[in-house]
Amino acid sequence: MSTVIEAEGMCAGYGSVPAVVDIDLHLDAGEMVGLLGANGAGKTTTLMALAGVVHLSAGRVSMFGRTDRRPLFRRVREGLAMMPEQRAVFMGLTVRENLLLGRGDLSRAVELFPELAGRLNVSAGLLSGGEQQMLALARIVAARPRAVLADEVSLGLAPLVVHRLLDALSALARDGAGVMIVEQHPHVVLKWTDRAYVMRRGRVEIAEKSADLLTRIDSVTELYL
Repeated sequence: MSTVIEAEGMCAGYGSVPAVVDIDLHLDAGEMVGLLGANGAGKTTTLMALAGVVHLSAGRVSMFGRTDRRPLFRRVREGLAMMPEQRAVFMGLTVRENLLLGRGDLSRAVELFPELAGRLNVSAGLLSGGEQQMLALARIVAARPRAVLADEVSLGLAPLVVHRLLDALSALARDGAGVMIVEQHPHVVLKWTDRAYVMRRGRVEIAEKSADLLTRIDSVTELYL
């Protein structure tokens, strides 16, 4: 199994203040990995540093087999997809136009989320929050990325919608992509992922298989206090 993203001794932050310190982690092709922790633990900063959005102050990040300090848009061209916490859709464009901007297969996107089939000519700004998140993910999946970094896809959504989104990400991993998902609620993501990292105060405190963490979920949630 090849490694698509790897961080070694990664330190990153904002200005002169490090938000994450000595981060060692990896994401392999064909697996789904969780990045867990309480608010302020450093999850989003870690994800942004891996994507090239936040500057590294120490350590290194490798992507697709080579050390990478390029900005996000250049990494995207090689197969990285980034799904931020905010709804990543163009509100003034139709669903169809949003999907076509992803340069992917429109039929694949609709096949994955048939809920969008009857909404193709509707402005994205008129969709529900769940539909907007489906649209954002459908655009990513249709482009067949090699790696996906997803931040809090469950935020503010109904459980049924969250299940649909996680199922789509899981299918993407089964197709060979590496998927890393940031999530605040461990019970949500551990059931879907192969492995998980649990962060606390800017550091990785636990790195284990998700199945093992589920058997001792109390020790995971203790790190949230």
